[in-house]
Amino acid sequence: MADIIMRRDPGEPRPILIPIVFHSGYGHTARQADAVAAGVRLVADAEAALVPVEDVDQSWAVLHAAPAIIFGAPTYTGAASAAFKAFQEATSRAVMAQGYLWKDKIAAGFTNSGSMAGDKLATLIQLALFAAQHGMHWVSLDLPPANNSSIGSAEDLNRLGYWLGAAAQSNTDVGPERVPPEADLATARHLGRRVAQVTLQCVRGREAMGL
Repeated sequence: MADIIMRRDPGEPRPILIPIVFHSGYGHTARQADAVAAGVRLVADAEAALVPVEDVDQSWAVLHAAPAIIFGAPTYTGAASAAFKAFQEATSRAVMAQGYLWKDKIAAGFTNSGSMAGDKLATLIQLALFAAQHGMHWVSLDLPPANNSSIGSAEDLNRLGYWLGAAAQSNTDVGPERVPPEADLATARHLGRRVAQVTLQCVRGREAMGL
């Protein structure tokens, strides 16, 4: 089931809920998803729900009601994993066939692979196109590429140099308790916080306009 923790402080606006739909084959992408969720929770009035693709059939109502959804998948052989692709295809019946249910939601994405590049861009493009097919608004990473000069460092945010979403690299012989490295987890937290901020801008703006 989705991991949903909602703040209910009296007198405060009802927090928005941002589900993070992800697949993780070996635990590394799950750790990246946890970091994205932590970033969302850094923003007041925002909460995160972790939704593994294995549990999505119990979570469609949560996804339909949310103002934003963040997608995450490992990159296997130059594309999102088969399990995540199965979730994408399931939305044809569960979302599109019921109407344009995700239209105008905020969307963003992240991915992880064993190598520095690993064709992760192909997966991020796949996620962005998927969001576009649902009429969603894609949020980029909003970080300059780093670790690309003599004064750069592998500790920098966006050390792998991606714009479209958050990328992480996990050595294939190291478990998820040690990788992805902190720089990549910090980049994932940045993405989660940015999505929460953009989503709140849209939600509060629509409320002010009476939409």
